[in-house]
Amino acid sequence: MLDKVKIENQPELIVGGNYVDERGRLDFINDLDMSLIKRVYFTTHFDTNVVRAWQGHKIESRWFICVKGNFTVKLIAIDDWENPSKDLKTSNYILSANKPAVLYIPSGYVNGFKALEQNSKLMIMSDYGLNEIENDQVRFDQNKWTKWDN
Repeated sequence: MLDKVKIENQPELIVGGNYVDERGRLDFINDLDMSLIKRVYFTTHFDTNVVRAWQGHKIESRWFICVKGNFTVKLIAIDDWENPSKDLKTSNYILSANKPAVLYIPSGYVNGFKALEQNSKLMIMSDYGLNEIENDQVRFDQNKWTKWDN
């Protein structure tokens, strides 16, 4: 499935599900192929005023899973890394720990995200190891393409 996504180079929300019985709740994302993933890390937003935007990768791809709380995530396909257009289209996603899903972010995109409730936690996975590729990360001002409501 991820090979297909990589060829198309489009973001994809891979939706999971859950099962509940007297023993508890089981969350799953069975359609996620983790064979390309080399690294995992987490970010926790203590309050809802923090915005992490815009950061992206020319080569590296990422997968986001909300493991606690809720996040709004915005993505933009970059047309020119040195001088991107001001009117690029933003795609918006809501990730929630209560609705198992993973957001695939292919190379060539920038992302921005913000917690919708305090102490929300996002698990981020990458197809490259730490410092495996040089000069791949690019950052832009958080208000370059959109305003982040508080």
